[in-house]
Amino acid sequence: MSVMTDGANQPLNLDLDSHRQILQSLTTGIAVVDRSTWDVVFENACFFKWFPPTVDADEQLTTRMPDFNPSRALSRIEAGRAYSFELESHSAGRTLPLSIEVRALSEQPECFLVVECLDISRQKQAEYLLESYSRMAEKNARDIQREKDRVERLLLNIMPKSVYEEMKDYGTVTPQVFDNATILMLDFVGSTEMTISRDPGALITELNDIFTVFDRICEMFGCERIRTIGDAYMAVSGLPEPTPEHAHNVARVALRMLRYIERRNSAHTEEWLCRIGVHSGPVIGSLVGAQKYVYDIFGPGVNMASRMESLSETMQITVSQNTFDLLHEDFQLSPRGEFEVKGFGTQSLYVLERELPTMR
Repeated sequence: MSVMTDGANQPLNLDLDSHRQILQSLTTGIAVVDRSTWDVVFENACFFKWFPPTVDADEQLTTRMPDFNPSRALSRIEAGRAYSFELESHSAGRTLPLSIEVRALSEQPECFLVVECLDISRQKQAEYLLESYSRMAEKNARDIQREKDRVERLLLNIMPKSVYEEMKDYGTVTPQVFDNATILMLDFVGSTEMTISRDPGALITELNDIFTVFDRICEMFGCERIRTIGDAYMAVSGLPEPTPEHAHNVARVALRMLRYIERRNSAHTEEWLCRIGVHSGPVIGSLVGAQKYVYDIFGPGVNMASRMESLSETMQITVSQNTFDLLHEDFQLSPRGEFEVKGFGTQSLYVLERELPTMR
């Protein structure tokens, strides 16, 4: 006879049949097992449903629960701990995940063991949903990062990296005056009369190949491509990161651009002819536009570089007096004489021919 209390601390008398009725009504699977033989001496309805015997005489736990490890269970129980594991029950055409715990009814070695089985299907479902959401969140994060990287690459194609960093951090870009910069202006001569100009696809392919090489040359010598307009190309050195080598950098770029065009012409039927103008002086750099961003440079320095290009001879590099003063010790330049430059008066112009051996 067992004595329990109700909510008012009044004793409740329960006989053995009452205990069995309570155990049979549980939604948890309960079995009592003989420790020496592993025979199931008692089981409730849930345990019988989840682990039905294959034959009438099949009462051993090790047979009805194939994933059960008796030696590991005994070692845990003898150490004073419960043996816990998870398995799946296959009954009535349904697979059910279960959490199993095996423990001793008392500390005596010959005592019975109680096996408790808990349905954890909702827990597994929650874990599956959590894992699915986690994978979805990781995928969305990767997609966002890829899109962010794509946008960053696009923006870095139209503005210098430091300008992009400033815009990203502050949402705006402050116009800056760069007192020491060198600007390169290149334009192709007679491109509209070229045979290839009648084929838009071929023309764009040629220009894309040429400008791609120009971009690589600029990158090699720390110059920034500012923009292309039609078949014109503008690059600068000395901004947004100042450098004392701005004129030397642009001179190296201009010579290599001219050399590339010459080599390309010798290997292709179509001949591209260009003029290059270079000037050193102050410029203003800023990001313009609210919806379509463009990083551009402004000021007299840009206008002077444009004048140098328009006054240059075909397949020559014409530089201003300012640029000559910065280059004449390290590059070979020849005088072209004095020219009337619109907006700048009479100016001495020079032709950049090559790097001196010491520079190489």
